Amino acid sequence: MTTPLTVLSEEEQAFRDLVADFAAREIEPLRPAMDEAQEMRPDLVRKLFDLGIMGIEVGEAYGGAGSSFFNAILVIEELSKVDPSVAVLVDVQNTLVNNCLINWGGEALKQRYLPRLCRDQVGAYALSEPGSGSDAFALATRAVPRAGGYLLNGSKLFITNAQEADIFVVFATVDPAAHYKGITAFVLERGMPGFTVSRKENKLGIRASSTCELSLADVAVGAGQVLGEVGKGYKVAIETLNEGRIGIAAQMAGLAAGALGHALAYTRQRRQFGQPIFKFQAVQMRLAEMAGRVEAARLMTYNAARLKDAGVPFVKEAAMAKFFASQVAEWVASEALELFGGYGFTKDYPAEKYFRDSKIGKIYEGTSFIQLQTIAKLL
Repeated sequence: MTTPLTVLSEEEQAFRDLVADFAAREIEPLRPAMDEAQEMRPDLVRKLFDLGIMGIEVGEAYGGAGSSFFNAILVIEELSKVDPSVAVLVDVQNTLVNNCLINWGGEALKQRYLPRLCRDQVGAYALSEPGSGSDAFALATRAVPRAGGYLLNGSKLFITNAQEADIFVVFATVDPAAHYKGITAFVLERGMPGFTVSRKENKLGIRASSTCELSLADVAVGAGQVLGEVGKGYKVAIETLNEGRIGIAAQMAGLAAGALGHALAYTRQRRQFGQPIFKFQAVQMRLAEMAGRVEAARLMTYNAARLKDAGVPFVKEAAMAKFFASQVAEWVASEALELFGGYGFTKDYPAEKYFRDSKIGKIYEGTSFIQLQTIAKLL
């Protein structure tokens, strides 16, 4: 599968090809072992930094590439064609953590953390809690004011990148009675007394991507670690997640393209009844429909990213892209697995991994139900 050249500029095309070459050369050989071990290889993470894709939108003054949101989306898509587990590590770093600091951080926080996030430290975004999922602002984690700062107590659940991360954007409430208007975002660091990365989830898919629980027990945080304003954490979360939806749409569009690519290659070499199974019209019709849906998901994702970069409203388009791309990824991955027949049900081929990885697209960074609710409100 190739993206039509008319969609991308020559510079974007060259950048995409660079990332695609990296993914084929550096990630694909590691994919089965990382999935089996449920582990992201540290040397691979180092190479992601060396490639310059962990700080795509961060300004050059802070050590970043100073590039566009659209280029971040291209990276996520290309990595997802090979391994969505690696893609989501890069996605969370760029669309959530970096953008939180770029858009809401004061200069001191930017100077302290953005160069590290571009150079060698992974970030994580900690909003979800055991009792707070889609109802994201029903937070139980407390930030109690004290002289010079706050004491944080509580727990966070399903935090992507937690095992690899050194820098965490953590949401807590300074006033439960104020509901969402008490929510405040803080920047925490691994190793702070009382701050622990604990249980790692044993997941169905994207298994090399770490998903962990965080525990906070009297974590002392200075007032200077507040991201944005006290009580405005809900705005930080909402605006960041609006951008993050496009990242997940790119992940799912890329995953679908990857599954389709493997299905095409397999059907052209697998012979039955004296000919490649691709020659059978039923197989061609199925692949053609898969290709059409993949292209539609990609273009919806690109459109949302272009709107975001243009500084015009994009929330409805972002929700549409995430909803549709997640639907497409699950369907295409399932169809691809079936085209592999019995081999698709084994780990000898990557079809089963794309199928397992696809399900998360309908769940994290806003379930499909939440996307539909958002779209309906903006019609």
